Amino acid sequence: MTTNPQGLTDSLVHLIDDDEAVLDSISLLLDSMSIANKTYPNAIAFLEAYDENDFAILAGCIVLDIRMPGMSGMECQQKLKTLDCHLPIIFLSGHGDVPLAVEAMKQGAVEFIQKPFREQALLDCIQHVLANNQASQTEVLQQVQIQKRADTLTKREKQIMEKVIAGHANKFIANELNLSQRTIEIHRANVMEKMQAKSLAELVVMGLSCQ
Repeated sequence: MTTNPQGLTDSLVHLIDDDEAVLDSISLLLDSMSIANKTYPNAIAFLEAYDENDFAILAGCIVLDIRMPGMSGMECQQKLKTLDCHLPIIFLSGHGDVPLAVEAMKQGAVEFIQKPFREQALLDCIQHVLANNQASQTEVLQQVQIQKRADTLTKREKQIMEKVIAGHANKFIANELNLSQRTIEIHRANVMEKMQAKSLAELVVMGLSCQ
């Protein structure tokens, strides 16, 4: 795992094109910017190397040629959907492929770059996509951590957290649950500690995200 000058950590760009010269050119460009990348000569080779666990951990994107023998970029895009792969796709297309590229965008691709492309334009696009994808990945990982903390709460603590984030005061909760106010205070303190919430507002945000 590396950090490049743009601060894009744990990102891997998958380059898929049957034109070896194009692959080498893009790979060298990304190497010059310390952006990790891996090349594949066709879509089938990429899918054979696909590992769901690795793709779930790493942020990144796919740069995919739209026309290739054996399996087209569009067919690869559809296959990735069935694999529940959410990495953003940047399509490379020839001048005559614009209608196909537009359809690919409708199917979820984030961008398409026409060949021959300017290296800086492609680089800018990849960096933008990586930054957005990493931000999304960070949000997902944060949500996973919050859910793990919530899972450590006892049934009573979860009950009290629900009432706290609903805006109920300790006295109200104590009366409703037929418990002492001191007991509610203890449970509430435990909830704050287990959820690693520094304030009531932070607990409310965490609690709502778990619902």
